[in-house]
Formats: sequence, structure tokens, C-alpha cells
Amino acid sequence: MGIVEFNEAENTLLISSIFILYGGAASNELAVKVAGDVQDYWNGPNGVVTFNGRIIQVRFKIDGYYKPYLEPEEVLGNDNPANNYFRIEEQTQMDVSFVDGIGSNTGFFKLANLLQTGSTAAHEYGHTIGLDHPFDIDIRGRGVPGIMYPRGTITNAQYQYNPLGVAGDNTNGGTMNPDHRRVTQQDIDDLQLSRFRKNRYSVLGDFSSVWHDAL
Repeated sequence: MGIVEFNEAENTLLISSIFILYGGAASNELAVKVAGDVQDYWNGPNGVVTFNGRIIQVRFKIDGYYKPYLEPEEVLGNDNPANNYFRIEEQTQMDVSFVDGIGSNTGFFKLANLLQTGSTAAHEYGHTIGLDHPFDIDIRGRGVPGIMYPRGTITNAQYQYNPLGVAGDNTNGGTMNPDHRRVTQQDIDDLQLSRFRKNRYSVLGDFSSVWHDAL
């Protein structure tokens, strides 16, 4: 979830979000890393959006904070659309990182996923601002995987866990290594930011407001 600000004078569309981490595996260092990863990935393509033939630069500003004493009431009662709350633990219910729906502001992240690759937090952030997994996850011949492709996607050999593995075979590394995912201009296009052209301030996503207990 995030706040969209259109600055006509600077010819930019700024999307601002805050990652607030809590849980047994969260820390100040991790909050800074996760926020930095998300910002770097989403600013990577130098994305643009076109408003009535005018090209506008799209920029992301992501801040991260660790709140060791966060209470459920803050998450449940939050009314700041920039705030996103994520529990961080070594294990999650589904043994992977997840958010509480497409266009949400809460979730539960597995520490190992975040440490394995910065694309995990960037991928989950994409969900919070409204993007789902692509329908077709066999993208051989299409180059670098976009950020919203899930684990298990079939890619060209150089983007697999094991470049020598049989494509699609999870047992020998024949699926996408998520470290190869990148945000692309197509991901920016999929946000449909042109719908905000008449507003100075808008909101991407919605309040899911779910508190996650430790397992």
C-alpha cells in the first residue's frame, strides 16, 4: 500500500510507502535492508507513465522501521495509507513469505526468503500495491523474469537455480531463481497509474489491517 503524489512542477509521480517490521526475526538492520531492496528494485527500470501524451517519471520512496513493541491495536487502527505492517519470523504458516491479499497493507515474511534475495520483498510489495502473479508462468524465450513471477516459474536456463537443470523440474533446480527477477516497465504499466492523472494525492492498495501472531 502506498501514497501516490503527482508533482506537476517536477514532472514526477512519487509513490511513498513505509515498511514497519515486527516479530522475533525482525531488526533495525533488516528494516533498512528490506526498504532499500524494495526501493532499489522498483526504481530500477526508471519507470514512466504517460498523461495525455506527457511522459512523467515514476519514483518510489520506501522507508523501513523496526517496532519491537508494536501492539495489535496500532495495526488494526492504522489509517495512514503509507504504512505496511509485516511480521518477520524464521517460519511462517505456509513456509513462504506472503501478504494478506492483493492490494493489502499487512503480511508475514519468512526471514530466509528476505535474506536469500532482495526480490522477495520487492515481489511482495508489488502485491500490496495491486499486482497479482501473471497467469502464464512458462516464460522461456522472454528474457529476464519480471518481479511478479512466482517461485516455480519456468524460464530460460540462465535464470534457473541450476542452469543445467531440466526446465520445470523442481528437484534439480529447473525453475526460476528469484534472485533473477527484476521490476520492468511492464510492471509499472500494470499499476495503471494514468488513472491518477487528475489527483495530486491518491492511494494504491487498501487496508487489510491484519495482526499476525507468532506461530
